[in-house]
Amino acid sequence: MSFLDSSFNFTEKIGQGALLSVALPNGKVNTMTVSWGQAGVLWNKDVCTVYVRPQRYTFEFCENAEIFTLSFLKKEQKSVLSFCGTKSGRDFDKFKECNLKYEIKNGACIIENAEVTLVLKKLYEQDLKKDCFKNEAPLSNYQNNDFHRAYTCEVLEIIK
Repeated sequence: MSFLDSSFNFTEKIGQGALLSVALPNGKVNTMTVSWGQAGVLWNKDVCTVYVRPQRYTFEFCENAEIFTLSFLKKEQKSVLSFCGTKSGRDFDKFKECNLKYEIKNGACIIENAEVTLVLKKLYEQDLKKDCFKNEAPLSNYQNNDFHRAYTCEVLEIIK
């Protein structure tokens, strides 16, 4: 079953925020809040694209992992999204601070009690580039020229 065919509204959910979580083979884990993303079909696969700026601690994890998870939390967990979107994993153990429980399953960091979790496998990555923007409007998001890296991932599993 495609997650695009289900009652799950990706556009609405990602706009409210989700946790992008990554586990490295050495046992280190990190998570951060993301609210920009896209979902669709590409290369005959259900895919999801997430965006991470290079100065984010999670960027290092994304660069060194093939599997990510994107967890959509319940409404009552909004404070978790706020904390994980404003604090760095360099300075805080976000899982401990937010009392988030997780398990590592087949290399994926699965957050317990999430409303929906997408298990994602990297297929393609590319940095956004200033000269590729066709108008100035999006550039207001990059006053420091800290362009996101886009990770297009296959949706391997949907956990509800």
